[in-house]
Amino acid sequence: MFDLILRRATLPDGRGSTDGGIDIGIRDGRIAAVEANLAGEAGAEIDATGRLVSPPFVDAHFHMDSTLSYGLPRVNQSGTLLEGIALWGELKPQLTQDAIVERALAYCDWAVGRGLLAIRSHVDICDPRLLATEALLDVKKRVAPYLDLQLVAFPQDGVLRAPGAKELLVRALDMGVDVVGGIPHFERTMADGAASVRLLCEIAAERGLLVDMHCDESDDPLSRHVETLAYETQRLGLHGRVTGSHLTSMHSMDNYYVSKLIPLMAEARLGVIANPLINIVLQGRHDTYPKRRGMTRVPELMAAGLTVAFGHDCVMDPWYPLGSGDMLEVAHMGLHVGQMTGQDGIKAAFDAVTVNPAKLLHLDGYGLEPGCNADLVVLQAGNPVEAIRTRAARLFVLRRGRIVSRCEPVQARLDLPGRPETVDFLLKRG
Repeated sequence: MFDLILRRATLPDGRGSTDGGIDIGIRDGRIAAVEANLAGEAGAEIDATGRLVSPPFVDAHFHMDSTLSYGLPRVNQSGTLLEGIALWGELKPQLTQDAIVERALAYCDWAVGRGLLAIRSHVDICDPRLLATEALLDVKKRVAPYLDLQLVAFPQDGVLRAPGAKELLVRALDMGVDVVGGIPHFERTMADGAASVRLLCEIAAERGLLVDMHCDESDDPLSRHVETLAYETQRLGLHGRVTGSHLTSMHSMDNYYVSKLIPLMAEARLGVIANPLINIVLQGRHDTYPKRRGMTRVPELMAAGLTVAFGHDCVMDPWYPLGSGDMLEVAHMGLHVGQMTGQDGIKAAFDAVTVNPAKLLHLDGYGLEPGCNADLVVLQAGNPVEAIRTRAARLFVLRRGRIVSRCEPVQARLDLPGRPETVDFLLKRG
């Protein structure tokens, strides 16, 4: 007896696309069976009718303490990274815990509706009150029944540059923050940046924690802190536990240096997170023409065997006035910027917002195999390529086998002579 069976699904790897579909049986919040023509009774059934059923979307890089704060205390007129940081510094003294919680919970509601059920959020710890830390730890507990929220202790103003930042970071970790963060390119000197990488990785090693560092978010080809990050990962035996986020300077580095750097990153098993929407908006600001795209070398890093994920980074905050929590939008932009428009490239972009970030977050029970958590999304699409192309509606979102969000298929009613009455925007599959 199953609690729920999803009938006639197509899976991201293509299973079910040509043989009538795959059935997914769910029992006690977990996937109990994945097979064609699944026998057995169920308390309820969902007929996927050939549509794509995927594990949930995962956002590997976000800033939930600042989300939905656009326009407070004023708008970022230049649209630059540095004005955004300055603006956030103006806003921090005005923040209240209740306001942060309210905005974060609203965003988590958006996320669930988009099939986004796991988020890694950096939280700025360079505030003696640690107000945002307390707020997001509260949010993490509140949303736990329907969303995994992983927090990174992020010294936005520099762990060496900001007075008392190291002590505040340690306090945040003691309070229950999950991951050690950093921002070496924002320290006063290149030497201080390298020293901050060493310090933060040592803290993580001592505590057995993961590392996710804002690294080389710059157009400067000489900003090479990811090299230090790879070295410290090797030195401290942190292989597979360290991630470099942004890495936009790699877009500007010469090819000879990168031919050395990428193998070093692969040896250390570094994770990589690009943030396509934000990287292309904030980078290249000092260029006239040609303008650099700014996003890191995603196809080359993937080809070298590194786990590469895409993050949303910002939604309606001092750095970015747009965004909706839709990871398909992120994947759509990422494959364009990375020129990943072959079928394999588009599928890799889908992986960059699902299975790849799940690996970087070390999520337990993620996937579509028996024994995995029954966290699933039924999309109005037949495959990952179609899902990205149409930014497919999330028809059902399941958390531990329970429907937490649903919507009707997106269709347009036409009033055109001799034409179909409705159109659902999808190509018919032969």
